[in-house]
Amino acid sequence: MKFTLSWLKDHLETDASLAEIVERLTAIGLEVEHVDDKAGLRPFVIAKVLTAVQHPDADRLRVLTVDTGDGKPPVQVVCGAPNARAGMIGAFAAPGTYIPGIDVTLSVGKIRGVESHGMMCSERELELSDEHSGIIDLPEDAPVGTSFAAYAHLDDPVIEINLTPNRPDATSVYGIARDLAASGLGRLTGGAIMPHAGNGLCPVKVTIEAPELCPGFALRLVKGVKNGPSPKWLQQRLIAIGLRPISALVDITNYVTFDRGRPLHVFDAKKVAGNLVVRRAKDGEKVLALDGREYTLTPEMCVIADDNGVESIAGIMGGEHSGCDENTTDVLIESALWDPITTARTGRTLGIITDARYRFERGVDPEFMVPGVELATKLVLDFCGGTPSEMEVAGYAGHKPMVVSFPLSEVKRLTGIEVPREEALGILTRLGFEPQGSGDVVKVKVPSWRPDIDGKADLVEEVMRIHGVDNIAPQPLTSHDAVNGKILTTLQVRTRAAKRALAVRGMMEAVTWSFIPAKHAELFGGGQTSLKLANPIAADMSDMRPSLLPGLIAAAQRNADKGIGDVALFEVSGTYEGDASDQQRRVAAGVRRGTAKLEGSGRSWAGNAGPVGVFDAKADAIAALEACGAPVDRLQIEPGGPAWYHPGRSGTIKLGPKTVLGTFGEFHPKTLDGLDASGPICGFEVFVDAVPEPKAKPTRTKPKLELSPFQAVKRDFAFVVDKTVEAGTLVRAALAADKKLVTGVSVFDVFEGASLGEAKKSIAIEVSIQPVEKTLTDEDFEALAKRIVENVNKQTGGVLRA
Repeated sequence: MKFTLSWLKDHLETDASLAEIVERLTAIGLEVEHVDDKAGLRPFVIAKVLTAVQHPDADRLRVLTVDTGDGKPPVQVVCGAPNARAGMIGAFAAPGTYIPGIDVTLSVGKIRGVESHGMMCSERELELSDEHSGIIDLPEDAPVGTSFAAYAHLDDPVIEINLTPNRPDATSVYGIARDLAASGLGRLTGGAIMPHAGNGLCPVKVTIEAPELCPGFALRLVKGVKNGPSPKWLQQRLIAIGLRPISALVDITNYVTFDRGRPLHVFDAKKVAGNLVVRRAKDGEKVLALDGREYTLTPEMCVIADDNGVESIAGIMGGEHSGCDENTTDVLIESALWDPITTARTGRTLGIITDARYRFERGVDPEFMVPGVELATKLVLDFCGGTPSEMEVAGYAGHKPMVVSFPLSEVKRLTGIEVPREEALGILTRLGFEPQGSGDVVKVKVPSWRPDIDGKADLVEEVMRIHGVDNIAPQPLTSHDAVNGKILTTLQVRTRAAKRALAVRGMMEAVTWSFIPAKHAELFGGGQTSLKLANPIAADMSDMRPSLLPGLIAAAQRNADKGIGDVALFEVSGTYEGDASDQQRRVAAGVRRGTAKLEGSGRSWAGNAGPVGVFDAKADAIAALEACGAPVDRLQIEPGGPAWYHPGRSGTIKLGPKTVLGTFGEFHPKTLDGLDASGPICGFEVFVDAVPEPKAKPTRTKPKLELSPFQAVKRDFAFVVDKTVEAGTLVRAALAADKKLVTGVSVFDVFEGASLGEAKKSIAIEVSIQPVEKTLTDEDFEALAKRIVENVNKQTGGVLRA
């Protein structure tokens, strides 16, 4: 939000300096981002042309002698402006001056052999307007030698503040002045708007077919206007805040938008066919807007239409067909109320950003709908003349103010500051609230321009930002005599541990959007209505993510598109299964692309690394689960995973028959096509919140088991089993043969061949045996080996290979 200092002082009677105003704005929550004090225009001075003669070597140039008013001899200037003449007064720039309109710093130079010691400037060269047909021509009484910026009131500082979305009342200069006055920095002025008596009824009627999208509409016809340029002071204010003056009628709507936070629209009445209708757009309906672009509309959008079709996209931008130009003689002034969510959604869908949309999607003052038309009517009559009709108001049922029950003790409870009752109530009153009651709990009527106020905490905020948050005294942290107990929750500990474990494995952490396109969500089990956003910030960010993998795959592909094809990324964050609070999960996920293996990627003296695959993803998943405290020795791996993985190159990690801890695998080609990604890519997801909590520690510490003094022994076994038997099943069977002596089992070979028989394979395992009580004899080993063989045969049908 930008405004000039003089504009602010139209509504704030104050002797405060610019520095004091800027400091107070930030103190009351309207953070000042930038102040442009117009220092760039200070070097330009008012100068008088004494003589103007033809250039000896150029038909379109003249050689001027210019009095700059500094008491020194006149300077020579070469000028090409057709209006340059002796006796005229204009704006002069000496050598060394920066000219903003042409981005040039002047120096003494020769033009066609004649030296030029400066420049007489046009309005475009000073960025005052687009006018450049001649140099600035000032009145005869303009004081030569003084600052041109001060004379033309161009030394008016421009203040820019950063607004939070909950402060629609501060999208106007008047609203900002109201806050400053409430803080004690002056007196609020210029708020009264007198109604205008109309000459007959407005001939154009308004019908609201979609009252849920338009709760109010005001319209007035002004006949016999002359639409020329707006006054110089108005043009300068609009230019100062970055707007381009167009015509008096259009400039008036822009001025009221910023002055009072009330967006308006003007129609050329002679271009409007019949009456106006506020309705939903028809599917596929098109409109040529004022920006010269044609937009295709949908039934979710609201429009203003006449007998010819759509004339305006409600709350966002008018149509070019009914726009005002220099030939406009009859004008319709429109002031309406539009649904904020519909306005925001329409603007994002169409990709239109306007000052009107900025205000309507935050909420405008409903009680200023009619006064807004009155203010615009006054300015139209002042600048363009004409005769107004009576106002046509449709649909508006009046504003029902919210009443908040406000215990004054809440200020102390929430802020720790004791604000006297009289001061707290005075602050609210100056801000436009109406407190009523005599006890500690008062009823506070909320003004119509504050739709953000919803409860007592909001009122505490209002009191404190005006009272001054800098009045809150700093408090030292409480010291403890002992080391603090556990601070982080189990989920926080696991999140940090998983991040460290994956980073150690050479993966880089990524932070992706929680919102993803609908087609991406559908690929990963989402797409249901409960995950769709009611008010998405962009069309391609419409759904809450059901998985972290779409964002990570997209990030890996962006890296590949920029030449970094071997990349390993991970993220530990939330995913969503529905809109309830208990349907959010904490997930650790990662992807590897190209040859981004743990042991290295790309070209090497030892040979090129192979592409990533399912076992890389499995190792990452197991590492993340181990870091989270999962009992990895008891995990079960089942073949196959969700539909987004390749069915033959994926797996599911379980703890018992029901608890799913994660999935991993190479991605299905259809999944990659849907994400516009290319492989090879593998990935995993583990559910951090599904890992069971560790068992509570005993109150009395048990003695640690001493290391066995006996020699550990390893024995190899090879079993012939059916091809369908999983190696994991055989490993678990061997472990279960004697849980006290068998400390580990690992697979070191898998063989298939005709010698084994049809549909058979050999799985070789190494069994680690650790005696605890005594040295095992040959008979002990034989007995243990027999139990292992029997257990494997019982659970897998395997027989010892001969």
